Amino acid sequence: MTTTAAETSRERPASLWPAAHAADARRPRSLQTKIGASDTVCARRAGYLLHGRTPTDAGEKRKAILGTFLHVGMLEAAREEYGWIIERRVEDDTIRGHIDAVQVDKDTASRLPKRLRPSLPAEETTVEDIKTKSPFQWDTVLRHGASDAEVRQVLLYADLLRTEGFADIDGQRQLARLGPLPVGRIRFRFINRDNGDDHVQEMPFSAERARGARWWVEQVRAAQAPEDLPRTFPGPGLSAICDNCPFKTACWGAAIAGQRPQSILVHDDAERERTLAEYVEVSEQIKPLKDRLKELRAQLDGSKPGAYGDNVLSWSGGKPTKADDVDAMVALYRQAGLSVPMAPDAAAMKAQLKTADIPVPQRLDHDRRTAVSINVTVRKKP
Repeated sequence: MTTTAAETSRERPASLWPAAHAADARRPRSLQTKIGASDTVCARRAGYLLHGRTPTDAGEKRKAILGTFLHVGMLEAAREEYGWIIERRVEDDTIRGHIDAVQVDKDTASRLPKRLRPSLPAEETTVEDIKTKSPFQWDTVLRHGASDAEVRQVLLYADLLRTEGFADIDGQRQLARLGPLPVGRIRFRFINRDNGDDHVQEMPFSAERARGARWWVEQVRAAQAPEDLPRTFPGPGLSAICDNCPFKTACWGAAIAGQRPQSILVHDDAERERTLAEYVEVSEQIKPLKDRLKELRAQLDGSKPGAYGDNVLSWSGGKPTKADDVDAMVALYRQAGLSVPMAPDAAAMKAQLKTADIPVPQRLDHDRRTAVSINVTVRKKP
C-alpha cells in the first residue's frame, strides 16, 4: 500500500511549534484581561494591556514556551514529592497573579485537609517563583540576582496572598478557606536553560517594598493613556525585552530606514543639544575606565584559568583562523575533471597598479554600507 505525502505529513508533523504556540495562546495567562503581576515588567506595556490595546507585534515566543514547559515539569515534581501548592491564583480588585509555588509553614499546613498537607512544611510561609534564563543571562543572575521587575512581581504575589489569600475559584476552594496567609519569605529559583544549573535567591518579605510595588501598579492605573507612562527599557536593539514586546511598534513606531528607534526621543535642536552634551560627558567618564580596563587585561595575560576569589577566569579564542586552500581546490577540480576557473586575481592586479602609480579604479556598491560612526568635536567660539 502506498502512503501519500499528505498522510505522511499528518503522521509526522514537520514541526511541533505550531501546536506549542496554539496551546500557549489558550493558557489562562494569555487570555486574561485584568493586569497581572507578571505584566509589571514595563510601565507602558502594562498600560497597553490595562487599556485593552491590540498587540502590534507577534514577537518570538519559543524561549518563553520552553520556559513554560520547564515550569510545568519542575512544579509538578515539587507537588508530587513535597506537597507544595503550585500554580494557584491570587487576586484583588486591581491585580491578578498566578503563583508558581507556595511552601506553607507547619501551622498553616495543619489547617489543610490531610490530602493537601505538604510532606515538607517550611519554617515560614514562602512564595516561590521559577525563572528560566539563557546562558547569556546566567552570569548576571549569579552576580546580581533578581531584577527590580522580577522582585516587584513576586512581592505582588506575596502581598495578594498575605492580604487576600488564595482566590475563591473552582479548583482551589479549600485553599481559599485558609484566608490571608502570613507570608514570611519570597524565593527565586533560576534555571539555566542550557545545562539545567539552578540558583536560589531568598529574601524576607517586606511590607514596605510591597507597598512600593502596589504604588507602581496604581501609577499605571491612574494614567489616562499608555503613552502617558514611561518606557522602562531603552528600546529595540538595546533590550531583548523590547525586541520581543507585543507592543513594540505601538510604543516605538514603525522602523525608519537607516535610523534607530530611539531617534524618536529627540524632537528639536534644544533636545539634540542636551543629548549631545550628555554624550560628551559620558564619553569623558568612560575613557579612563576603558584605559584602565586595557591595563588590567594586559596584567592578566598568561594567567591560568581558575577561580580567584569571587570570580572565575577563563579564556577563549587564540585558535588558528581558517583560510581557503586554493591549491587543494585546484587539485580537487582536476581530479573531478572540472575546468579550473581562471578569474582575474584582483589582489595581484591592485598591487601592480599601485607599484606603477596608477590609481585603482573603484565603483560604489549601494548594496553594502559602511558603519555609521558619530564624531563630536568642540565647537569653536566666535
